[in-house]
Amino acid sequence: MPPLRVNISPMKLGAGQLFEIYLDCSFGVICPPELIPSPGQYLLAHAGGSDSPLAVPVFFSDSAPNGFRSAPLRNIDWQPGTRLNLRGPLGHGFSIPQFARKVALIAFDESPARLHGLISIALRQGSEVVLVSNSIIDNVPEDVEVQPIQAMLEIYQWADYAAFDVGRENLKPWREKFGRKEQAKSPREAQVLVRAPMPCGALAECGVCALTIRHEWKMICKDGPVFAMKDLL
Repeated sequence: MPPLRVNISPMKLGAGQLFEIYLDCSFGVICPPELIPSPGQYLLAHAGGSDSPLAVPVFFSDSAPNGFRSAPLRNIDWQPGTRLNLRGPLGHGFSIPQFARKVALIAFDESPARLHGLISIALRQGSEVVLVSNSIIDNVPEDVEVQPIQAMLEIYQWADYAAFDVGRENLKPWREKFGRKEQAKSPREAQVLVRAPMPCGALAECGVCALTIRHEWKMICKDGPVFAMKDLL
């Protein structure tokens, strides 16, 4: 079986601007096309003139004119018009195999916004799409079926490709749900976005986002954030 395709774009520096804040705490960001991350990738953004020493990881959620809409960013005091210093795109993104015709997008513990960008890709290649989440997001096409998280095992077994979003702190209960027994009934391919603080964005290997995979330390900021599911089980 060929390996999963991953997205590793050349990293760039550039400027952007926040143009809108949505009710779910996501942001509209204007930036050059080459800075727009693919689904699962992220940018590091630092507000111009901010006293904060750390940049903020910003994930892609949806397309927008001259930029993109981010996944929700809470406890951020940016306002429309805020200028942003951007670095990226960073990390490995999702990649839906060409053979996939039944696609499951499963937000295990939070908003499905970081999975939203996969919807248009799947629909363009003629796939059925089921979004599994207890959170509601807007701009979901009518062609997409939405199911509660209680249905995730059933939808996972139905799919031939699955994409998950899960926080590092919830990997243990996720593994209990999707361990070896369920893997035997799994899709042909599955990928997992693992969320964690990523303050250095793969520059310093600070270890804040460290994750143990098969007795080896991996850095989510550069070895992820998207991993093959089989490597996490």
